[in-house]
Amino acid sequence: MRVRFVALSGFLGAGKTTTLGALARLLETRGRRVAAITNDQGEQLVDTRVAATATGDVAEVTGGCFCCRFDDLEAVVTAAIERGADTVVAESVGTCTDLQATVVRPLRRRYGDGFTVAPLVAVVDPIRHAGLGRSLTLRDERSDLAYLYDRQLADADVVAVNKIDATPREDVERTIADLRRRYPHAGVLAYSATTAEGLAALSGLVADDDGDGAAAVAARDLDIDYDRYAAAEAELAWLNHTVRLAPAGAGPVPPARWGAAALTHLRTAAARNGWTIGHAKVAIEAGGRLTKLSLVDAARPPVTDLDAAPGSTTTAGPATAVVNARIACRPQDLDEAVLAAVAAADGVTGTVSTPHAGPPASFAPTYPTPTHRIPSTPT
Repeated sequence: MRVRFVALSGFLGAGKTTTLGALARLLETRGRRVAAITNDQGEQLVDTRVAATATGDVAEVTGGCFCCRFDDLEAVVTAAIERGADTVVAESVGTCTDLQATVVRPLRRRYGDGFTVAPLVAVVDPIRHAGLGRSLTLRDERSDLAYLYDRQLADADVVAVNKIDATPREDVERTIADLRRRYPHAGVLAYSATTAEGLAALSGLVADDDGDGAAAVAARDLDIDYDRYAAAEAELAWLNHTVRLAPAGAGPVPPARWGAAALTHLRTAAARNGWTIGHAKVAIEAGGRLTKLSLVDAARPPVTDLDAAPGSTTTAGPATAVVNARIACRPQDLDEAVLAAVAAADGVTGTVSTPHAGPPASFAPTYPTPTHRIPSTPT
């Protein structure tokens, strides 16, 4: 059996990590040996912790997108194959695009016939699409973030509309129709990574070994302005911050309540200041168990994606919380907002937090400079 590489792209907050985990679990029930790869501009990733709950073989590429850290991606893929993986599922940074030219084709050239690349999947949140879709109609006047979002979908072979369990049916159907009109080259399907409804269809597309992988190589080159791509990434402040949590008194730390309080405070700050939330995630580990919550915009409350102790409000002993936030504001403003959110969560839960490695330190990504960029038809 040839090794299969499955790449998931899509904008921040679309549910790529949940999709990665759901696909890994489904494929492993079918006898596949799955390795997962997460990716981020920074370190201390919530996604890596979440992926580890779905498969025991997890690696990460940090410090830049797959395209700019291709050698690192190649190294972790090779290591996964050497450990016996026959399927590698990788999720790219939520602001990464141009993957056909900078990741898919270079991987095929590097590994040759023993390696097939699945059709490139872009994961979509219907509510996010409704918001960014309004900007897409403005063409050259649209925002840089909307431009980036559009280029992610234009690059994809499959556009996968996620979160159908949490979206009204008519909104899902409207999103599908709009995507088919805008991106006629791509297959469009709908599913829920949370409930697994429709997941078998997505799995069938990305894990089908009957073909030779040719469908994964788009017979087109993406028209992309890298200056606008870079400007879109630079609009967002990026923060990965870890704190240790301890109870102030005799009671244990309540992880889900702490995470909800922190993200609610951050949501309020974003709404007050008019900041666009790419995503904000909190993962709390205590006693070897993981609780994870996420926030994808200021209009929606935080969601508990994983609960270490469902039906209970506490986890015994100290805990570690990792906060990942990508928000359109100045880096120093995000630092202050996260400090305030942590303090608010401590106040609500009676918890004492201590930074793992100093105060929050947000940053803006550097200009994307791919290691390789291979056109569909070499010149």
